[in-house]
Amino acid sequence: MVESSSDQILADADKVDVAFLVVGDPFSATTHTDLLLRCRQSTPPIPVRTLPAASILTGVGCTGLSLYNFGQTVSMVFFTDNWRPMSFYDRVAENVKLGLHTLVLLDIKVKEPDLAMLARGKVVYEKPRFMSVAQCAQQLVETEEAKGEGICGAEKLVVGVARVGADDQEIVAGTLGELSEVDMGRPLHSLVLVGSRVHDLEREFVREYAVDKGTFDKAWDAQFGPGEKV
Repeated sequence: MVESSSDQILADADKVDVAFLVVGDPFSATTHTDLLLRCRQSTPPIPVRTLPAASILTGVGCTGLSLYNFGQTVSMVFFTDNWRPMSFYDRVAENVKLGLHTLVLLDIKVKEPDLAMLARGKVVYEKPRFMSVAQCAQQLVETEEAKGEGICGAEKLVVGVARVGADDQEIVAGTLGELSEVDMGRPLHSLVLVGSRVHDLEREFVREYAVDKGTFDKAWDAQFGPGEKV
């Protein structure tokens, strides 16, 4: 909508009030930044007022992992038989070198045209799809198998979150192998790769959400060194 209809959104905005509502914080996406720039460059310029809102970029603090220790955020798209983009891997590797956590945003497919029907001249939309933590974990392991740099293998400690801020919010911690088999229910989901710059308080907090505390302790000690036993 924003990418293809920005002119329509801003039509007459210099004469009447126009409100544009988004999910999350408006400047979490460069698309919305582009919309503001178009307002500035309009003749005459269109005055803009933005209101910050809740975002997974800060909401992920519910995991107990310090927001100060998060690095670059990456996105994971649905892999297909002939399209498996792995450019995110290099960003994760950079975070790993600095010991920083990585927030992975999971793919959302809403109002996606059915390409087969489109080729027949019919506009039919596919059923909405929302990537789960389990699928993201599986794709991360697949990516590691292809890249082989030890960044996100099956033993990597991660934290999955679902429906952050809702009454049925869920948090699960464990290895990528464990989370690849976890059902966290309805969307929206996100995943965090835990970095090595961690404090014992973070360990204590996250450990309560472990799929298996014994496996969690072994993985933590192997990846980050032994901390205070809890």
